[in-house]
Amino acid sequence: MTAVITKPDTTEKLRILADDAQYDLACACGTRTGEHRKRSADGRWIYPVTLPNGGTSVLFRTLLSNVCSNDCKYCPLRENQDLRRCSLTIDETCRVFLDYFRQKKVFGLFLSSGVIGTPDQTMDRLNGIAETLRRKYQFRGYIHLKIIPGSAPAAVEKAVSLATAVSLNIETPGDAYLSQLSAKKEFIKDIIEPIKRISSLTAKGAPYQRVKQTTQFIVGAADEPDDKIVRYMQGLYKRLGLQRIYFSAYQKGLGAPDLPAENKQTNPADILTREHRLYQVDFLMRKYGFEDSDIEFDPTGRLSLDKDPKELWAQNHPDFFPININRATRYQLLRVPGLGPITVNRILNSRTISRFNRIDDIGKPGKLLQKAAQYISF
Repeated sequence: MTAVITKPDTTEKLRILADDAQYDLACACGTRTGEHRKRSADGRWIYPVTLPNGGTSVLFRTLLSNVCSNDCKYCPLRENQDLRRCSLTIDETCRVFLDYFRQKKVFGLFLSSGVIGTPDQTMDRLNGIAETLRRKYQFRGYIHLKIIPGSAPAAVEKAVSLATAVSLNIETPGDAYLSQLSAKKEFIKDIIEPIKRISSLTAKGAPYQRVKQTTQFIVGAADEPDDKIVRYMQGLYKRLGLQRIYFSAYQKGLGAPDLPAENKQTNPADILTREHRLYQVDFLMRKYGFEDSDIEFDPTGRLSLDKDPKELWAQNHPDFFPININRATRYQLLRVPGLGPITVNRILNSRTISRFNRIDDIGKPGKLLQKAAQYISF
């Protein structure tokens, strides 16, 4: 029988919800110190994040509740698990967040939750917190709200009207994979249709075009191939105009015994490398002009764990290289391993004044320029 805490105080609730927040491993593959989440001295989670507009900041991130009526097999908070359950009230959440905000410890709020009863009941609470902060406390800062799958259009629109950014996790690349993770969720009705609704509300010229929309894939839980994820990424960016796509590597041992990922021998380091490769692909699609058809996969549809996708593309397209650095277009320069958008912009600006005659003319010698040298001519 599930243990339910009926009247814990705020401190105890925060401790429980902070413990359960550890199961979100988005961006766990970060390699720089500032990319990793950390736990504050009083047991709450503070997240350094990259915002949808490209900036970075620190958010106060919490679950409103770890109560959940969903059956997602990858999630340790799913229904019928023997856990200590609790929920924060609207007033508790606002008070705790504003205390951190006024001390200048955080920039904004990232609010998510388990499903308390129904999706609409949960959205009513999430929206209630955002509305209280906006109306009662006149908070004009950053609020990111998670949209619960299956929420009604009216609840989705209200969240969009109150938030700075919203996200609804797509979870898997299609119904065939979602059906392996949940018997309750319908991929089109509960996930894709609300994502499309958000897109229509936030598109250029729409009433809430200022609001950023993101989503997230759960990587590895349903044993889905990478090429399926990348194909969905193309559609989410090109057709629906999302600002960012995130990836969360499934943590083996936390899900149901019949989950596909639980029955495969997988090195934990490999799943984090796979997550990292998907982030590299995401950057290529957003910043380098790559299409899904440009990404190289092995015969099983997987990304290489040994080589980054840009370098692999270059090695498989020898006819494209070398390119003349003094005449190449921006598109061509961005295809060179070792050259990123900042370096390419510097090359394009500098060559209007003078020619490049050797690799040292580009910048300070280093591993990246050494890598680029084999793909360019002067």
